Amino acid sequence: MSILKARNLKKVYGKGESCVRALDGVDLEVEKGEFLAIVGTSGSGKSTLLHMLGGLDRPSSGKVIINGSNIFDLKDDALTIFRRRKIGFVFQSFNLVPVLNVYENVVLPLELDGEKVDRAFVDEILDTLRLTSKKESLPNQLSGGQQQRVAIARALAFRPAIILADEPTGSLDSKTGQDVLNMLKISAEKYSQTIIMITHNDEIAQMADRIIRIEDGRIVSASERR
Repeated sequence: MSILKARNLKKVYGKGESCVRALDGVDLEVEKGEFLAIVGTSGSGKSTLLHMLGGLDRPSSGKVIINGSNIFDLKDDALTIFRRRKIGFVFQSFNLVPVLNVYENVVLPLELDGEKVDRAFVDEILDTLRLTSKKESLPNQLSGGQQQRVAIARALAFRPAIILADEPTGSLDSKTGQDVLNMLKISAEKYSQTIIMITHNDEIAQMADRIIRIEDGRIVSASERR
């Protein structure tokens, strides 16, 4: 069953001779529970595509349909709420608040949204990501891999249906990156979540169920689902 569809997605910057087509008619369908990797070089359009799929930016034309509805039919405030509650984001820069400990960083988005924190669920996430012993630690007391796992825990805390990961291993060494990705896969499978990850690293991409390659704003190849 499809959880997300992109239909003729386009993003154009500028006009005339200075026109840049960051996305040039992307069609994409993602199954519930799938781990999809989007691969491409710098400037290929993969980050633009991820931002569109997550509602971080609006397309010039086209649709992103999540659970049967075009998210760009929503007004900005409603789209912000939808994005915060339904989509988890994991970025290359961990974006942790330096004065908050691990637990506080994980529950911060819930508290900002006025949600009651399910402490048992948060503890379960921390245990799954091997962070229980670090609950009281500040970000500067953690390794890069641990900080990225905290960022993943924060993304999971809202129980989002979809996790969008933007070069999540880009600032980590190869072994740490693979360990973090394994943790992300384990947690997503445990909580029945869909992962869409962009990367320029073919080795990391091989950990996904399916790989698509984007060049010049278009999908040029796609592997079969495993």
